[in-house]
Amino acid sequence: MKKFTLFLMLIFFAFSTSTKANNIQVNNISLENLNEASNWVHVEFDLFWENSWRISSGPSNWDAAWVFIKYRVNNGSWLHGIVSQANSVAAPGSTLDVTIDGMGAFIYRSADGSGSVNFQNTQLRWNIGSLDTDDIIDIQVFAIEMVYVPEGSFYLGGTTGNESNKFYSGGFATTSSYQVTSENAITIANTAGSLYYTGDNINGGDQAGTLGASWPKGYNDFYCMKYEVSEAQWLGFFNSLTEIQKTNRDVTDASHKNSDSEIDRNTISWTGGSASATTSAPDRPISYLSPADINAYMDWVGMRPMTELEYEKACRGPVLPKSGEFAWGSANIGSNAYNLVNSGFSSERITNPETNTGNASYATTNVTIDGPLRNGIFAASAINNNREETGGTYYGIMEMSGNLYERCVTVGTSQGRSFTGIHGNGIISSTGNGTVANWPNNSTGDGYGFRGGSWLNSSNFIRVSDRFDGATVIAIGNNRLGFRAVRTAP
Repeated sequence: MKKFTLFLMLIFFAFSTSTKANNIQVNNISLENLNEASNWVHVEFDLFWENSWRISSGPSNWDAAWVFIKYRVNNGSWLHGIVSQANSVAAPGSTLDVTIDGMGAFIYRSADGSGSVNFQNTQLRWNIGSLDTDDIIDIQVFAIEMVYVPEGSFYLGGTTGNESNKFYSGGFATTSSYQVTSENAITIANTAGSLYYTGDNINGGDQAGTLGASWPKGYNDFYCMKYEVSEAQWLGFFNSLTEIQKTNRDVTDASHKNSDSEIDRNTISWTGGSASATTSAPDRPISYLSPADINAYMDWVGMRPMTELEYEKACRGPVLPKSGEFAWGSANIGSNAYNLVNSGFSSERITNPETNTGNASYATTNVTIDGPLRNGIFAASAINNNREETGGTYYGIMEMSGNLYERCVTVGTSQGRSFTGIHGNGIISSTGNGTVANWPNNSTGDGYGFRGGSWLNSSNFIRVSDRFDGATVIAIGNNRLGFRAVRTAP
């Protein structure tokens, strides 16, 4: 019979998988209130981060933490802890939403406000099943910063600018925006009522097919990672894998950056075997990951890829598109090369951000840096805390124009259109691959496209409506490619 002393026999520790841009922390973890009859226990912890918000006007949204549990038994493989809404207890001042599949919970402010939050004594019900009191259990509690994108109609493409392969309303001029008003199926064709896109190059897609009702179009509400996946977040995943899984997900091998040294500001190093990989720039977004790498990460954390329609919704919100606009909602952009201090540290910042215009990491401003900048750097460096100078989207998501390309599920190939929005289940294969059905292909990358440009691209590539690489198929990682995950709201 289980005894209440179960939690005294556990070894537990926290690993926060978010960047320190907003200093997210999981502290004071303990196991409380063992329920022998129903086989569950509370995982209790304090959750802290800076620069949090919730507002009822304008974007009418909030930021949140995606919190999930990993555990292992007697030093075995790490497993995903299933949690429940029933019996979970939100900390004062917070709301706690557990997902139906039990993968984790979104925790956020229960009322309007801004600034730091410290949600103490949050209790998340963990369904422990048949764990034995003689077992030694290690626990990790992970927290990732997210932004809530509300349900509602929005517009795609259709600007008067020269963005490549841009969306527009079929049967009308290429300057006409297409309005998404539901999650109903969308036909891709140059006919009235359909979605279409220009064919300025072969990378836009096949200009055919249908987005089924289950293909996430951005009308329904969803959560998007506030920042691109960082090197620290990647290591939280990678260092929890078996040696075989690590070998196949090794970003330092010949099929990735082919070095343990810093290459184009990627600082991941792994000596192999049972050793943990390391980074000297934990808050920097990670590059050089392959489609198989990112699919495994998203499956493991219980999220999913973002579609390119969700990308435009996350950038633009419900506002009509503007000609040549970037993620911050205007066509204004800085043109001076940035000066960087405290490189690699959480205090990395720009000493000469431009004022009254947009700031982004792209070819002109990044000419002497040669790689992505720290997550959240523009918000930390801005002279005036407005959307243009911080580079934020309508909903407060950072670095959606420039820095690293966003991998998005494309409308431009049949593999991309077969996506059904299924979330990861926290489990990957014994060889380290994601296993979710109808995601973009692990080996070829078919089904992914690339939006938002990178530090190595000109300003044309980082515009919201630009789809120059909207359906480009790339089977490996490189120094320009990053990603962030999303999850449909509970």
